[in-house]
Amino acid sequence: MGALSIRQVKKTFAGQVQILKGINIEIEQGEFLILVGPSGCGKSTLLSIIAGLDAPTSGRIHIGDRDVTDLPSKDRDIAMVFQSYALYPNMNVAQNIAFGMEMRKVAKPQREATVQRVAAMLQLGALLDRKPGQLSGGQRQRVPMAARWRATPSCSCSTSRCPTWMPSCASRCVPRSRCCTSAPGPPPSM
Repeated sequence: MGALSIRQVKKTFAGQVQILKGINIEIEQGEFLILVGPSGCGKSTLLSIIAGLDAPTSGRIHIGDRDVTDLPSKDRDIAMVFQSYALYPNMNVAQNIAFGMEMRKVAKPQREATVQRVAAMLQLGALLDRKPGQLSGGQRQRVPMAARWRATPSCSCSTSRCPTWMPSCASRCVPRSRCCTSAPGPPPSM
């Protein structure tokens, strides 16, 4: 079983409009997934189901060896980066990256080390003292990715246990040849 298993996930709205029609995806630890498709094809719906913000009409979601299909969002340890970036304008980049870890009571030395590590990976190291209003659009989109790209260095995007799913990837990441593609390795450079 992979780090994330999506099995026959379907989603129907208003009892008639079928958005997801039996999605099957298996993602191994360390793989990076990009969802690409036109507006309204179900990318954000699938990500919301994975994160527990919405429930599938049928099918199952497994994270590692746990079936999380019926688990509340707060118990999945999943993070989503929404397209609006959701940055705190009064905090600098380092503070925005560290905020979630601080709320989870991660020790300050570990927070600081993690901020430095992910900032270096996402080419934000020189920008840690800047406020969001002082960043370009591309830099601004990397800050919430860094904030959710924590603890597990072997996984391309992760929190302490689970992959991170980003609806903004559909419009911002380098698309591959098919609608749903996973590939091992680091995220695309931005």
